[in-house]
Amino acid sequence: MRRHTCAHATPRCRVTQRGLGHTYGLTPQGAEVGKTRTRPPGRTYPRCVPGASGRVLVVDDNKVIRQLIRVNLELEGFEVVTAADGAECLDVVQQVRPDVVTLDVVMPRLDGLRTAARLRSEPRTRDLPLVIVSACTQYEVEHGLDIGVDAFLAKPFEPAELVQTVRQLIERERRGDGGEVEVGGGGDPDTEGEAGAGSGVATERAGHTGA
Repeated sequence: MRRHTCAHATPRCRVTQRGLGHTYGLTPQGAEVGKTRTRPPGRTYPRCVPGASGRVLVVDDNKVIRQLIRVNLELEGFEVVTAADGAECLDVVQQVRPDVVTLDVVMPRLDGLRTAARLRSEPRTRDLPLVIVSACTQYEVEHGLDIGVDAFLAKPFEPAELVQTVRQLIERERRGDGGEVEVGGGGDPDTEGEAGAGSGVATERAGHTGA
């Protein structure tokens, strides 16, 4: 199967266990994709049975990025539901129970980090695996880890790493072990952040350098 990707997708990522508190140097890569801030009115979300791989809620205000993530996950057997911002995400979560949520950071109405904080504050979603897929600052990474974000992926991202991250987070939750999930290359998490520019670790960021 052919996966859809963006140009210049060359990240290396580590997904850390929530709460370990590792921090990393992150450098945006690639060209920013323009954002669309329109939201279709009156959307409904079917309560269907998730695919064998699981159900993923993809939250990004950029329609192109939402579609990019959706296509790559659907090719691997995941069921995908999308939302255009954090406010819509909170509505959708109440209607469709996802196994994982991917979040952009910069979005209208409610950004990704505030959305993550809201999800963590609710008993129903406090343990829901959350993946930030965006170009984050060091502060945003640290703040996200404090909130309880499980993983980060830098934009532009490698589709295979996105798929692997989502799959491993779902498997971790199904096992109930809360263990560490690692994606793309080895390295010591205590030294990885000192690797300098371009070592995109502990953050999962989708398709472009803009948030």
